[in-house]
Order: sequence, then structure tokens, then C-alpha cells
Amino acid sequence: MTSPRKLTLDDIADVRAYERERDEFRPHVIALKRRRRVHVGTVITFLFETRDTMRFQIQEMARVEKLTTDDEIQVELDIYNPMVPEPGQLTATMFIELTTEAQMIEWLSKLANVERSVLIVLSNGDRVRATIDEQHEQGLTRDDVTAAVHYLRWDFTDEQVEAFQTGSVHVEIDHPAYLESVELSDTTTGELLTDLVG
Repeated sequence: MTSPRKLTLDDIADVRAYERERDEFRPHVIALKRRRRVHVGTVITFLFETRDTMRFQIQEMARVEKLTTDDEIQVELDIYNPMVPEPGQLTATMFIELTTEAQMIEWLSKLANVERSVLIVLSNGDRVRATIDEQHEQGLTRDDVTAAVHYLRWDFTDEQVEAFQTGSVHVEIDHPAYLESVELSDTTTGELLTDLVG
């Protein structure tokens, strides 16, 4: 049975209907992303995804690509639904934000396997390491170079969710070329708790 959190064809408006709601939905998602965006160090940013950010992604893709059939929309649902977190999970898109070719040459090889080096550190000392979304792993993961975008998931036990609620939370990268950590703001922590506990 499909999880009630996952998106279905019924959740995706056709192009004309989406145009009517877009002026209201787009600012909502932009504000949501602002609360869910976390910068770690100088070049890496995480956007913690949720049902609305993934619906926005699919709606915008359908709008730009002029996708109109159920089969076309279902392809997008199959791609993006794994990034809709279930209770006890967080998901994020990790961006390596590089603006010049010289930066890409320097950083993308230096940060090979950085996607395997991301943890959420809880106040009880637990360190929850991200896993790479299986659907995207083959296309984005290499031993000698990394991609600029990765899709990550963290799975928490009930005790870890409780620790997330009761103390400070850090996002940490333990890659030898990028040892960085940042504490989540109260606003971001509150947002992510809606994913973890509903």
C-alpha cells in the first residue's frame, strides 16, 4: 500500500489548474525552502525536502516540459517520491555550489565520496550517517570525482527522534578534505520535526 505521504497522480494538477494556483503555491515553497536550507562550510548546502517541495518540483517540471499524460507524470513521481520523507526519516538534496570551471576542477575531485561523509549528530551523542538514494547512486557516485548534486536520506530510531526533539542538532561532514559542522537553527529543527514525527 502506498504511504499517505507519497505523492500520487491525484496530487499533481494539470497545467491549466497549476497556473491558477502557482502564484500562491510558489511563494509558499520558496519560504519553506528558506527554512529548510542549511549551509555547511563554504561550498556545500543541504535542502531538506518534504512533500510540498517535491510536489513543486514535479509541477514545475510538468509546466516546463509540457507533460500532460498520466504516464509522463508517473515517471516524475517515480523519480521524486523517494525524496518525500517517511516518519522517522529525513531527506535532503546536497548541492556543491561551485560557480567557476576552476572551482569545479579543484573541488569535484577533492570531494570524491563526500556524499558518504554526511552525518546528523544528536545531543545524546548518536551520529546518524546519510545513505545515498539508491535510484540516483549509480549515476552520481564515482570513486575519483563527485557530482555537484546528491540525494540523501537519514533513518532514525524512535530514541534518536526523541533526542532530535530535546537537544541541539548538528549537520556534520567528516570528509578528510571538508571537515565542517553546523548547528541547526531552532526554525530548521522545528521544520524537520514535522517530517520525523508528522
